[in-house]
Amino acid sequence: MGMGVMSSSRRGRSARRAPMAEINVTPFVDVMLVLLIIFMVTAPLLASGVPIDLPESNANPLDQEPDQVTIALDEEGFIFVDDELVEQAVLPQVLDNIAAEAGGQTPLINLRADRSLDYGRVMAVMGELNVAGFTSISLVTTTPAPAPAPAPVAEPVTDGSEVGE
Repeated sequence: MGMGVMSSSRRGRSARRAPMAEINVTPFVDVMLVLLIIFMVTAPLLASGVPIDLPESNANPLDQEPDQVTIALDEEGFIFVDDELVEQAVLPQVLDNIAAEAGGQTPLINLRADRSLDYGRVMAVMGELNVAGFTSISLVTTTPAPAPAPAPVAEPVTDGSEVGE
């Protein structure tokens, strides 16, 4: 009986624990890793919303200025103004709205056109831009992939003896 009393009193003392002063960071790390994965997947999509196969060029890269408007023509010839689909008939009105919002300064236009498009289709859009008063137009291209280095030419191996000996 004495043993039972003693063990219950010990159990009572050990049941009282000091407050835990450490923070469990495992859930925090899990959430941060999930957010990192989400941002890694969505970041490339934010750069350009319209997938276009751009032609290659050795031109210098464009400067990133705040007041730029991107006009894209995809492989079917659809027109996108800042990633929003615009019909050909409505394009002059959209360009007039952009010019009115810009005030006295005309923004720089970045024209991205798919390489498979007809040259006349691209020139029709550039003509609409010119009529709307946009004269500073940058044609966006990609840099060509570096050409593989040519294989070295092998020198004939000789043993020092002359032919005909």
